[in-house]
Amino acid sequence: MSEKPAILGGPKAVPDGSIRNWPPVDETDRRMVMASLEGSNHAFGPNCIAFQDEFAAWNGNRHALTTNSGTAALHMALVACDCGTGDEVITTAYSWSSSATCIMQHNCIPVFVDIDFDTMNIAPDRIEAAISDRTRAIIVVHLHGLPVDMDKVMDIARRRGLKVIEDCCQAHGARFKGRKVGTIGHCAAFSFNQNKCLSAGEGGMFVTDNDEMVEKANSLRSFGETRKPSENRDYHVYAMGWMYRNSDLAAAFGRAQLTKLDHYLAIQKENARRMSDCLAGTPALILPTAPEGFEHNWYNYTIRFDMAALGCADEPRSFRDKLVRAMQAEGVQTGVWQSFILPEMTVFQARNGYGKGCPWSCPHARPVDYSPELFPESQRHCDSHTGMTTPLRCPNGAREVELTASGIRKVMENADQIS
Repeated sequence: MSEKPAILGGPKAVPDGSIRNWPPVDETDRRMVMASLEGSNHAFGPNCIAFQDEFAAWNGNRHALTTNSGTAALHMALVACDCGTGDEVITTAYSWSSSATCIMQHNCIPVFVDIDFDTMNIAPDRIEAAISDRTRAIIVVHLHGLPVDMDKVMDIARRRGLKVIEDCCQAHGARFKGRKVGTIGHCAAFSFNQNKCLSAGEGGMFVTDNDEMVEKANSLRSFGETRKPSENRDYHVYAMGWMYRNSDLAAAFGRAQLTKLDHYLAIQKENARRMSDCLAGTPALILPTAPEGFEHNWYNYTIRFDMAALGCADEPRSFRDKLVRAMQAEGVQTGVWQSFILPEMTVFQARNGYGKGCPWSCPHARPVDYSPELFPESQRHCDSHTGMTTPLRCPNGAREVELTASGIRKVMENADQIS
């Protein structure tokens, strides 16, 4: 490509205004949200109850509890799995912070496992080495919409007597060997934040097929009470609880978007396929893949730069940042999603979640090593990636994908000029 990169004064590959915003809002959304607004219950109202039923039916779960965030749903999952003070919970070393801080929220100790570079997910073959006599659960994160190898994880859990929590916050509709994520582990959490594949602005959902788990999760959701928000309450607190209920307005928006979710996911998959076709053969670019039997939902299309091929293996992060800035100058809507591996974050390095060293200073806890060098694949990914969501989302299609790909190729074919 002969054109000069935009960051050096050349023309933009993606003209301003080419990429349309997510999520699309139509008359279905307006009608359902306005009906909620004009109703009599704006807290936990009829749309919340309907949203739970409809999402459970869509995903294939017996029970669903709608919450005010995916993070809340993850916390509820820890309680549902009977994880408590000093217990250890294994999770991936690379994810959004909530995948680990939810563990601390119930006085448990996060234990990290490195990722598999190719999938960006927790490496199942490394999990067993992280198990101790205090391990109670494993949180698997289906990162960017690609399922974890759940056969391997569930086999470990069965043999070692552990619970499995699926963090599906980015993985709506993804499937492992034909089964939807959120139906394989003991319970799961979904997010409906604005940038998620099912957007309600904010919100989340806890799901399970287990009757006892749903009752425990509900108690945490509603102040430690035992009755559901829709039932007559005695206002008696039986255990520690938070206020994690969803609101009727957000649930109305979520219900409206749920009616279009299968359509959205089909478009994302087609756009991802086209993006990979357009980027095939781009120098020094590592494209995302999905192993056979792993059905990606393409929440995020994440690329990595081959720093050895670029001659920047010694300073990958700084050169990655330069490449990302050059792509953004082309009009490509891409960015670094997570700049730090989780064990490197201050809260874990300082071991001071609540003050005075808690929960690590608890007499029931044992020392855990969070040295970043223990997680080389997570660090390698962290230093070399950039990702994008909106260009692959409805209402964007082939034209927007091709423009985005042309901007990425333009930068990579002129990488020697980027300084």
